[in-house]
Amino acid sequence: MKNIMIRLIEEKDIDDISLLLKEVNYVHYIGRPDLFKENNKYTKEELANMVNDKLNPIFVYETDGKVVGHAFCITKEVKNDNLLQDNKTLYIDDICVLSTYRNKGIASKLYEYVRDFAKNNGYYNITLNVWEINPGAKAFYEKMGLKPQKVTMEEILG
Repeated sequence: MKNIMIRLIEEKDIDDISLLLKEVNYVHYIGRPDLFKENNKYTKEELANMVNDKLNPIFVYETDGKVVGHAFCITKEVKNDNLLQDNKTLYIDDICVLSTYRNKGIASKLYEYVRDFAKNNGYYNITLNVWEINPGAKAFYEKMGLKPQKVTMEEILG
């Protein structure tokens, strides 16, 4: 891999991002078809509207002119809550690396980039959700130093 860079998403990246979203969504669909549809999380139009959103940055990992990884981030802020302390959280909505580029350290580099972005922009913490159907993702995030903050539990009633 040559000419590597991590940068903010641009409109020209939407087709590559759509392929990545298809891969990650398929993992969820196969694992929990009772919850997930076999669709992309975002349409190309929705992605185009997200390109210049400074509060919710999308970072891409590009190598040799091709986007092979992404990190979707969402800013969540608590202010003047009766119970919770004021803070600004960077929520990682999605990290994905194209299957043919996995196990090359790309996801780690993306996460470290997001961590540096959060530290340099006054965020208190980074949070994310990880599905039990994806133990590889859970192990990856634990390796990056994340610890459980809370656990969502369910009982299926049907």
